[in-house]
Amino acid sequence: MSARRLRTPLVALSAVLLLSGCSAAVALEPAAEATDPGCAEVSVRLPDVVADQPERETNAQGTAAWGTPAAVILHCGVEPPGPTTDLCVSVNGVDWIIDETRADEDIYTLTTYGRDPAVEITVDQSRASGTSAVTDLANAVSYLPQDRQCTDVSDSDTLDTTGTPSG
Repeated sequence: MSARRLRTPLVALSAVLLLSGCSAAVALEPAAEATDPGCAEVSVRLPDVVADQPERETNAQGTAAWGTPAAVILHCGVEPPGPTTDLCVSVNGVDWIIDETRADEDIYTLTTYGRDPAVEITVDQSRASGTSAVTDLANAVSYLPQDRQCTDVSDSDTLDTTGTPSG
C-alpha cells in the first residue's frame, strides 16, 4: 500500500478520534430579545466557569451553559419581569427574582429584576449552587443598566460573595 493511500485513512481516523472527545453543543432556543446589543455585551463577559462547572457551547444566540450535562443555563433577552411577590435577592449589586415552582426537582429559575434586557438562569441545584451561579455571573450581568430595584431591597435578602445573608 502506498504512503498516500495509508495516510488518507489515518487522517480520517485521527479526525474521528479528535471529534469524539468533544461534547455536543447544548440545544437551546433563543429568548425573544436575544439579539439586543446588551446581550452581546453580556455574552462576551461571561466567565469560563460558573458554580464550578465548565462552560459548554450552545447553539443559540444570547445563551450559555455550564456543566456536563448542563447544570446552569443562561438566556439573555427574556421579558423583564414586572413587580412580583416572589423572593428577590441582591447579589453583588444585581437583583434576582427566584422562581421556586420546580424546587421539588431541585431546579430554580432566577431572573434579573430592573435590567432590560433581562437575563434568566436555570440552575439544577443537585449539581450546582444557585448562589455560586449568580455570584459568578454578577459581573457580566451588571453591565446591563439597572433602572429599578426590588420593591424594597432592605426587605429582601442581600447575599455577599460567599452566599451569606448580609442585610
